[in-house]
Amino acid sequence: MLTEHDVYLFREGSHGRLYERLGCRLAPAEGGAQFAVWAPNARAVSVIGDWNGWAPDRDVLSPRPDGSGIWEGRARGVERGQAYKYRIESRFGGHAADKADPFACFAEVPPATGSRLWTLEYEWNDAQWMATRRARNALDAPISIYEVHLGSWRRSNGAFLGYRELARELAGCVRDLGFTHVELLPVTEHPFYGSWGYQTTGYFAPSARYGTPQDFMYLVDHLHQNGIGVILDWVPSHFPTDGHGLAFFDGTYLFEHSDPKQGLHPEWNSSIFNYGRNEVRAFLLSSALYWLDKYHVDGLRVDAVASMLYLDYARKEGEWVPNAYGGKENLEAIAFLRMLNEAVYRDHPDCVTIAEESTAWPMVSRPTYLGGLGFGMKWNMGWMHDTLAYMKQDPIHRKYHHDQLTFSLIYAFHENFVLPLSHDEVVHGKGSLVGKMPGDSWQQFAGLRALYGYMWAHPGKKLLFMGGEFGQRREWGHDGELEWRASALPEHHGLRRWVADLNRTYRAQPALWQVDFAQQGFEWVDCSDAENSVISFLRKPRDGGAAVLVACNFTPLPRPNYVLGVPAGGFWREILNSDARDYGGAGWGNLGGVEASPIGAHGRPFSLSLTLPPLATILLKHEPHG
Repeated sequence: MLTEHDVYLFREGSHGRLYERLGCRLAPAEGGAQFAVWAPNARAVSVIGDWNGWAPDRDVLSPRPDGSGIWEGRARGVERGQAYKYRIESRFGGHAADKADPFACFAEVPPATGSRLWTLEYEWNDAQWMATRRARNALDAPISIYEVHLGSWRRSNGAFLGYRELARELAGCVRDLGFTHVELLPVTEHPFYGSWGYQTTGYFAPSARYGTPQDFMYLVDHLHQNGIGVILDWVPSHFPTDGHGLAFFDGTYLFEHSDPKQGLHPEWNSSIFNYGRNEVRAFLLSSALYWLDKYHVDGLRVDAVASMLYLDYARKEGEWVPNAYGGKENLEAIAFLRMLNEAVYRDHPDCVTIAEESTAWPMVSRPTYLGGLGFGMKWNMGWMHDTLAYMKQDPIHRKYHHDQLTFSLIYAFHENFVLPLSHDEVVHGKGSLVGKMPGDSWQQFAGLRALYGYMWAHPGKKLLFMGGEFGQRREWGHDGELEWRASALPEHHGLRRWVADLNRTYRAQPALWQVDFAQQGFEWVDCSDAENSVISFLRKPRDGGAAVLVACNFTPLPRPNYVLGVPAGGFWREILNSDARDYGGAGWGNLGGVEASPIGAHGRPFSLSLTLPPLATILLKHEPHG
C-alpha cells in the first residue's frame, strides 16, 4: 500500500522503488489484487480485464484524497496470468482510452497490448557471482562485451528461442569466445519488433516474446553461473506514441512535453519524456533500479544520451525551445541523469552505467561531485568512426589517413571509454564489418583480424556485436538469425578462433586492462610511420609489471627487419599474431619471439628487429629472464 511518505517521494521525484507501490499487487490470500495508477487529469479510472469481461463499470478505482493524482482500488476474482488494462476517462474533451499498466511486470505477447497479472518469485543460484561482481565490473577489470539481439541471434525453424533456451546456448557460446559480459539490446516490452526494443512501452516488463519474467531471470542467473555479466540497454530518452502506451496517458501530455518542439522526437517520431516533471523522473528512476533490484542485472547502457542533453538535437533553427539561460543544454535531463547515476552507484556500487553519448560533452564518465554526469563509462564513438573510416581505405591510400588511427589517443583518457563495434555499424545499408574491409576475401578477413587486434590492445573496454566474431558477410537483419552455417567455413572459423584467443590473452594480461583510463597505461613507440601504415605502442600494467608491445601493419606487404625501440632487454615473446595459420593467415611471424638488442631506437635503450606480417597485429610480452 502507498504511504504518505511514498507519495511525498513520488511528488518530489526521488522515489526509486515505485514498482513496489504502483501497478498491480496480487493478494491471493485476500482473494484479489490491489491496483494503483497515476492519472491526475482523469475523471474516472477502472480496471478492465479477463475476469470482468473487460467491463469498465465493474472494478472502479478511486482517487487518493491527497492530491497526488493516484487512483487505487481492489478487484476480486482475479487469477495470475489474466490480462488487464486501465480504462481512463479524461477530464478534458471527453477523451477515453484503454491503457496498459505503466508498472506492469509482464505483458501479453505482441501484437496483443494488455498487461498481465503476475508475481516475481524466483530462487536465485548466482550467489557466487553476486559476491564477486564488484571486482568483475570495476574500471580496472578486463571487460569484453558481446552485444546481442535476442530475437535474431539464433532461432529454431524460424521461430524465436525462449529465454531458457537462449540461456543455455548463449552461455556456452559466450564462454567459448571468452567474453566477460553480454549486452542485450532492450528486452523491455515493445510493440514494434522492428524497433529492436528501442521503442519501449513496458519499462518494467521483459518482452513476453521470449517467455515469462521468471524465464528472463533464469537467463540472467544462468549467465552468471557461467561467469558472464549481463548489461541491459535501457531507453529513457523517448517512447513510442502507441495508443496503449504512455503517450497522452490520461488525456493530457502526462509523461511527455505538450510542445512538439520539446516533446516530439523528429528523428524517431516518438515522444520525449518531460524530465522537469518530478513524477516522471521517479518513474524512470524506478525503472532503472528495478532491473538491478529484481533481475540481478549488472549494468545499464543508457541509449541516446546525446538526444537527452541537447534541446536542439536533430532540430533546425526555430524548431527548439532554449533553456532558462538561452542555451541549448537540457538542464532538466542533465539533472535527471546525475540523479540516476548517483542512485545506481549508491544502491548498487557493484554495478555499472554506460552512456551511449556521441558528442564531445565533457565529463560524461566523471563523478557528479566534480561536475560530471556520473556514468561509469562512455562509448567511444569517435574512435569507432575514425577507425572504420581508415579501415575502409584501400591500403595503398592509408598513409594519407594515418591520423585517423592515431587521433583517438589525444583524447583517450578524457573519459572512461568503451570501444564499440555495435549493431549500429552493420544495419541500414552499412553492410557487415568484413564487407567494409577492402581487397579480396583473404585481405578482408586479414584486415578484420588486424582491426580486432588493434581494438583489443587499444586503451578502453571492448564491445562487439554478434556475428562480428565470425565475420558474417550479410548485413544484420532482425527478422532472421545469424549466418551460423558460414561460421564453420575456414576463414570464418579462423576469425572466430582469433576472437576467442584475443579474449583469452586479453584477460590473462593485466597490461591490456589494468590501466585503461590513464596515460600511465599507454606509451607510443612510433605513431608517425604513415609511409608504411604501421603503428606501435606499449601497454603497461600497474606497479611496473611486464609490458606488452603492440605492432599493427595495415598494408598487405610483410615488413621484415622492422626495428622498434623497447624499454628493456631480455626476451619479448610473441603472444598473439593475427597472421597465424590457425586464424587463416599466411604464417608470417617471429618464431615465438625476439631477443632485445642493446641498440637504442625510438628513444629507448633497446630494440627488436621484427617481422611484421601483412595486414596483421602482433603482440609481444616482455620476459626479462626468457
